Amino acid sequence: MHTTLLPEGWPRPKGYANGVRAKGSDYIFCGGQIGWNSDEIFESEEFVGQLRQALLNVKAILASAEAGPEHMARMTWYITDKKAYLDNLREIGAVYRDIMGKNFPAMSVVEVSALIEDKALVEVEVTAIR
Repeated sequence: MHTTLLPEGWPRPKGYANGVRAKGSDYIFCGGQIGWNSDEIFESEEFVGQLRQALLNVKAILASAEAGPEHMARMTWYITDKKAYLDNLREIGAVYRDIMGKNFPAMSVVEVSALIEDKALVEVEVTAIR
């Protein structure tokens, strides 16, 4: 169970939370998931397609711990192209809601020069609490 933290006078963030207070006894740490499938094959070379697969991978890991997107407390996205991210915000939001629903953990997006897998455009980490 978690509660979104919104300091007095701050505008409500769109699609994420600035802070989250979580209570639980079961912590789930999901290492960086990239946009390849369970056979380690990239089915997309596009940012949104890779993000979709990375989020599906995160959701599968959470499910293996009997958790779901509603248990996410913290999420970090590492992206290799800020412009691709900003140019696709509408599609990104639709993909996110389709897979994760209306669950918005404390979140950061960080542009990096590269990821370990050369074809990877995005990597997603999650901490969840049940």
